[in-house]
Amino acid sequence: MTTAFTPPGPGSPTEAHLLLVEDDEVIRNTVRMALERYGFTVSTAGDGLTGLEIFRERQPDLLLLDVMLPELDGIGLCRRVREFSLAPILMMSARGDSLDVVSGLEAGADDYVVKPCESAVLVARIRSLLRRASFTPVARASRAEARGGAPEADGAAGPDTLVFGDLTIDTRGMEVRRAGEPLALTPTELRMLLEFAGSPGVVLERRTLLSRVWDHAWQGDTRVVDLHVQRLRAKIGAERIETVRGFGYKLRR
Repeated sequence: MTTAFTPPGPGSPTEAHLLLVEDDEVIRNTVRMALERYGFTVSTAGDGLTGLEIFRERQPDLLLLDVMLPELDGIGLCRRVREFSLAPILMMSARGDSLDVVSGLEAGADDYVVKPCESAVLVARIRSLLRRASFTPVARASRAEARGGAPEADGAAGPDTLVFGDLTIDTRGMEVRRAGEPLALTPTELRMLLEFAGSPGVVLERRTLLSRVWDHAWQGDTRVVDLHVQRLRAKIGAERIETVRGFGYKLRR
């Protein structure tokens, strides 16, 4: 069963414990030392099966893994972790190959970087994922209500609950239910859903979602957005998020 993700404590994101799974020893040690200089605690593994075992034992705050791994590749490891954890996953691809990227995101990864990657860029992506994991959507929901963007017309069950048909979003408890059944959403999926719920019926461009959800105002690949919309649709209902060709997506009221 997939368990809820418990984000890092209230201190700096660099207090987080990361698990790095990389088969190249030189790269593994170089990345580990770079991340430790930024204050992270880093565990490492050289293959997918060992990485899975360490993840189960230590329950790190974030998983950073290469696509190409012995024993169990990064795609397989990502899928196995998603069976029991919603912790953020950042994948590394040596080529940035489209198939690698799409396969990783479909398997449950939240984001990806292309190797070689500058330490500052890698840390920025990690911090973004950790912020997203500890995101409290109450403030955003409150702002949406203040500007008339909350789905009151569709019937809100309370000040902290948004309702769209059979979909109920508890913005304080960060719980989502469909037809009364709880949904296991990753932090990225939850934050994306809150973005849609804050502006129901309004088209959100891919670049807008990339900037708000992934903090990629400076760069980013909109395929990340498309794949997460696909994953979110599979959980909340394909008809709930409408594609507006040439523009983006909107949540139906």
